[in-house]
Amino acid sequence: GRGVISVGMAAELRRNALRLSCVAALLAVTVAAVKSSVEGASLVCVLSLGAMIYLGTGLRWTLKGQSRSLGDLVALRVARKAVAWVGRRQRVRLEADTRDVRRAQEETLLKRLRRGADTWYGKQHQFSSIQDCETFRQRHPVTGYDHYSELVERVAAGEERVLTADKPLVLAMTSGTSGTSNMLLSTKDTSTEFFMQGVAVCLDVMQRAFPATAGAQRTAKFFYMPAFRQSAAGVPIGPNSSSPAASRHLLRLYTTPAPAFRVPGERDALYLHLLFALKDASVGTLESNFASTIFYAFRTLQERWVELVDDVESGRIAAGLDLQPEVRSALEKLTGPDPGRGAELRAQFLRGFEGIALRLWPHLNLVLTVDSGSNQIYGERLRRHCCKGVPFYSPFYAATEGLIGVNLWPLDDRRRYLLCPRSMFCEFLPEGSLEAEQPNTVLMHQAQQGHSYELVLTNAAGLYRYRIGDVVKVVGFHNQCPLVEFQYRRGQMLNVRGEKVSEAAFLAALKRTVDQWPAARLVDYGCAESGILGEESGGAQPHYHVFLELSGVRNLTEEQRDKLDHSLQEDSAVYRSFRFKGSIGPMRVQLVKEGTFQELKGLMTASSGTSPNTFKMHRVIRRKDCASFLLGKTIS
Repeated sequence: GRGVISVGMAAELRRNALRLSCVAALLAVTVAAVKSSVEGASLVCVLSLGAMIYLGTGLRWTLKGQSRSLGDLVALRVARKAVAWVGRRQRVRLEADTRDVRRAQEETLLKRLRRGADTWYGKQHQFSSIQDCETFRQRHPVTGYDHYSELVERVAAGEERVLTADKPLVLAMTSGTSGTSNMLLSTKDTSTEFFMQGVAVCLDVMQRAFPATAGAQRTAKFFYMPAFRQSAAGVPIGPNSSSPAASRHLLRLYTTPAPAFRVPGERDALYLHLLFALKDASVGTLESNFASTIFYAFRTLQERWVELVDDVESGRIAAGLDLQPEVRSALEKLTGPDPGRGAELRAQFLRGFEGIALRLWPHLNLVLTVDSGSNQIYGERLRRHCCKGVPFYSPFYAATEGLIGVNLWPLDDRRRYLLCPRSMFCEFLPEGSLEAEQPNTVLMHQAQQGHSYELVLTNAAGLYRYRIGDVVKVVGFHNQCPLVEFQYRRGQMLNVRGEKVSEAAFLAALKRTVDQWPAARLVDYGCAESGILGEESGGAQPHYHVFLELSGVRNLTEEQRDKLDHSLQEDSAVYRSFRFKGSIGPMRVQLVKEGTFQELKGLMTASSGTSPNTFKMHRVIRRKDCASFLLGKTIS
């Protein structure tokens, strides 16, 4: 109906006339069943759709130059239509909730307390007797992870109904951006909320803003198989993410086939994602959890494009990939030589990498990825270079604790997130009270525009009045509901003398400084306080070590390096005061080799067990081995 799908040659249709007639008949049956209210109509719909997909597998259609089976197209369209229908309903509910935030929040809290009333924790805190928000806040303290660590261990050992009524689906490990990685519970409720209030709503937003994404083009999704271990009771321990391969129907949305999603090595899996994406000229969306993943994908593409093009032309899978024999065999059955596509790709790569995404995939509609917070620099770099001309949509603000907010304004360059009133019960801890032992909080309807707060959340997985460490700024309201911009992680502050320079403040000074260095482009960065490096730091006074990966320059003058220190002094009166008194020494700015931060990511994920899907680069380096690694990669 959108002019995206066109019928192939007449001879091809004649060969498939019987199959096509059967599909048409089944479609009529499905429509009749939908309109009917008789018992068993739902079963008829499911059976008819299944039969259509089966029969359509042998009927080829042409989609923007890419041959696809009718079965794939029917399944893809049905999946997207179903989620879009859910999204529209959830969007209407969200709009209603934003007009009465106080009511929606209190209902959300009381629902959490009723669900947890018969747990060990709920009985200890007398949840059954709490009837309103104020009583809950008076009785229950503001908490941190130490409050729950022993209880989570009891769950891991197999004890039931400790924090939640339901057994957790996974013991989810946080990314450890602010320090050690913590183990939290992830339940069916948190997963359902993320899908219903997050995924479905954002798909509706996306299709309204970018109508072409509602078509039948596939998505190149960059995802890596998480590594899980088992607790003593057999509960999976690992990142709070699941493989697309877990859903046979979702796989029809993606260019990467099922066997490749099971490849454990990030390097080999990325090669396969790129290979199958390059084979499909009709790709409509590039997707990943974070912009850093897509950034590193394009860097790998730049390094290995010759090998990838050879594989597209020959129809083989590179011999150097470490694949299980059965996985390699399954993938090779899905490949075939395509010298024409190979020649197209080779010609585009030889022209360079600026704007390469649209040249490789002329029908590309969107890059779907979170590019706020620590991923901001990757998104900016992609938009300026490889993905030039392609719109970006940063859909969610979420954490291991669950869904926090959604972005309803995909065309806006500012990444503002509307807090979801029914996903979390939210409290706001004023920035000036972050060090208080039991600070006073304000509620969602009491937050003030222009003020910054640490979020304190009560979720559906056994966390109550929990400080998640994220500091956000309220930048507006949608009806009564706050819009927030992420500012920094509480544990990611530069602080050698009590100055407390946030990630947002440092990055603003850094970007302004790099813009003044001719030809320089910021690729990545990290900072370490001199005390972390000990004798390796040099200099008597405490100071910052700043490690920069830049493109366009190989060296900086001392005057250029000093400029960063001066820029930060302009932005931070406290830092300027300490520098003036000499209690903080001059900043040391050092350039590192190309690819250093990609290597650092590998080092950090390997040692912490963090999944590449959830990893966020640490801007303040707290581990001595990581700071020493960066020091060893210095080129000037």
